[in-house]
Amino acid sequence: MVDFKFIFNKKKFDISFPLDDKVSELKVEIEKMTGVPAAMQKVMYKGLMPDGKTLREKSVTAGCKMMVVGSTVSDVMSVSAPDPKQLKEEEKAAEAASKEPLSTQKPHKNVLDKHGKPDDILPGIKNKKEPLPQVPVSGMYNKSGGKVRLTFKMESDQLWIGTKERTDKISMGSIKAVVNEPISGHEEYHMLGIQLGPTEASRYWVYWVPAQYVDAIKDAILGKWQFF
Repeated sequence: MVDFKFIFNKKKFDISFPLDDKVSELKVEIEKMTGVPAAMQKVMYKGLMPDGKTLREKSVTAGCKMMVVGSTVSDVMSVSAPDPKQLKEEEKAAEAASKEPLSTQKPHKNVLDKHGKPDDILPGIKNKKEPLPQVPVSGMYNKSGGKVRLTFKMESDQLWIGTKERTDKISMGSIKAVVNEPISGHEEYHMLGIQLGPTEASRYWVYWVPAQYVDAIKDAILGKWQFF
């Protein structure tokens, strides 16, 4: 057994738990103490704690502090339902978009044709999944051609979107969705849409994201669940 603390919603909780039990089992215990369903939790200690690892494998020690991020079911259910008209418009847009790859649709094709492939982009690997690197994912650009780097601050549950002009620190809990699609002809790279508001129009597009990091990026931002 190991005694440690975890912090949730600015409150500290004392817990004693077997070192050789998995993080997924720890989440069940945390659910009993906080009311946050295990599937809706992100547990962080020296980075995001994978469900399949034991506390011993993650080098948990007595007296350490973990961070727990998540929403209770009542919190999620209290979110106002989207406007039906808005949903219909988005369904129509999605249906139209499904007929043609995103990267060949005019708005995105114009961006890709104008700015081309960055010279300093990280190497992309198709059909491979890798964890997030220890350094920011960089070398990409946004729809205006401005260079973009993505930094994942798991201890504060924030995504930092950095450009030459500014760095926006965004709460991951406020991000509604993350969509992605391979770039036609360069499938080792994806275009990634980070939805910062209620509609598709609020997506922040990042181009030339190395394919091997896409799943890790989505898991880091959304966790392994999405309430929609």
